[in-house]
Amino acid sequence: MVSFGARIYAELRGDKVIWMILTLLALTSIAAVYSSTGTIAYKLSGGDTTAYLIKHVGILAFGLFLAYLAYLTPYVRFMKLAPWLWLVAFMLLIYTLAFGVEINHARRWIRVPLLNVTFQASDFAKMALILLVAREITRHKDYIKDFNKAFVPIILPILIICGLIAPADLSTGLVLFATCFLMMFIGRVAMKYLFLLLLGGAVVFALLLVIHQFYPEFVRADTWATRISEFLADPNEGSFQNQQAKIAIANGEWFGRGPGNSIQKNYLPTPYADFIYAVICEEWGLVGGFLLLGLYVLLFFRITRLVVISEKSFGAMVAVGLGLNIVIQALANMA
Repeated sequence: MVSFGARIYAELRGDKVIWMILTLLALTSIAAVYSSTGTIAYKLSGGDTTAYLIKHVGILAFGLFLAYLAYLTPYVRFMKLAPWLWLVAFMLLIYTLAFGVEINHARRWIRVPLLNVTFQASDFAKMALILLVAREITRHKDYIKDFNKAFVPIILPILIICGLIAPADLSTGLVLFATCFLMMFIGRVAMKYLFLLLLGGAVVFALLLVIHQFYPEFVRADTWATRISEFLADPNEGSFQNQQAKIAIANGEWFGRGPGNSIQKNYLPTPYADFIYAVICEEWGLVGGFLLLGLYVLLFFRITRLVVISEKSFGAMVAVGLGLNIVIQALANMA
């Protein structure tokens, strides 16, 4: 008798390896979140160790539901929706900067009335911008080397969205910008314009840091400077959080301490978020950490395969954009 799961797998269209990777990543996330939040949940939720787990599973189920809806929708329809989705993302980011929920001195979250749940507008903005960039590259592919006809219509939406995200979440803004930059490179945008874009970005960023020296309250430039200095610092030095993450990875050795046996999760500030990879390495060892990394690498190569065999340029650009964003974000969090 064929199981329910096997029936679903047999009926799935598209790349089944990607579906398997996503399933494994989802299951891994459930185990990792439960293991890394047990102590925190017990302290903050009156002894309920499953509070974070239930929330994560709910978010995961909602995400899978949206993914299934997207799976049922012909992707060419998103080409028409892209400008409207971008406009919604723009308004949500403006609202977030003005009225968003402030956590750790940054406004990144929007609280939904009645449901009393929060979400990051930048997550929606990432998808909307990637769809729009894929659309514009496809629309202007016949004159993609032209500055006014192609480069300007592509780069303006990128700069606006990334510029709105960066003040509260520099890392997300940079990852999204890098994704769009690589999409333009793959889409054959003129190299001279891409080089000028990188040069201009470096100049603007340096200018913001200089302004911060005279106006310390300016956005979160102090946080930006700290992140950069920590990244460039001696590996044996760094912040308390980074040191604890390194200790966690070292404690795990090759095969880990076992599920739920992490010690450093009690010292890391957000073991279920920014430092969850360190907790995974402590509990599952370097072997588990490399296997997880391998899933993301395999996901990237399977998406690259889709790009090669895709008959529609829009579909290829959407696939490479979404895939790059997922993989770059994962690698940035692991680094």
